[in-house]
Amino acid sequence: MDTLKQLRDELQTEYQTTKRFLEIYPDNKNDYRPHPKSMKMIHLATHITEVFGWAGFMLNSSELDFAKGGMETKVLLTKEDLLQVLDENYNASEEALEKANEQDLEPTWALKNDGHELASWTKYAAIRHSLNQITHHRAQLGVYYRLNDIELPGSYGPTADNPSF
Repeated sequence: MDTLKQLRDELQTEYQTTKRFLEIYPDNKNDYRPHPKSMKMIHLATHITEVFGWAGFMLNSSELDFAKGGMETKVLLTKEDLLQVLDENYNASEEALEKANEQDLEPTWALKNDGHELASWTKYAAIRHSLNQITHHRAQLGVYYRLNDIELPGSYGPTADNPSF
């Protein structure tokens, strides 16, 4: 089994789907959130673009310690900004996966805060987790879109707005 090819293929599929969602991002709704505890739409969309860089970051590091920095959140304000960062992060992860070998997926990768370990996985499992995060947050963005009467593109099949998927 070629695990790296499977990860690259899935990353590419999620990239294409996410790109369709961001191509219709409404710049005039940056501050929208469906509930006071929810992220603003621009923060959610920005986070999705950031997650596309995680595979590359994980393959080239052993941890992320929030207290020590290393992965700074960008301030994005427009659809064009979102699409540019999506492309940059996707390309960085794609390149890292292309250069990796199967053994590179075996070491441990950890999330920490000031040295305290919050979570730990193999690099393979960490990358899988990041792919799940993309799907999860894109689905949230889809709810935001629906609540604002923005037609939804298909993700894994047809939608009420795009039945001919």
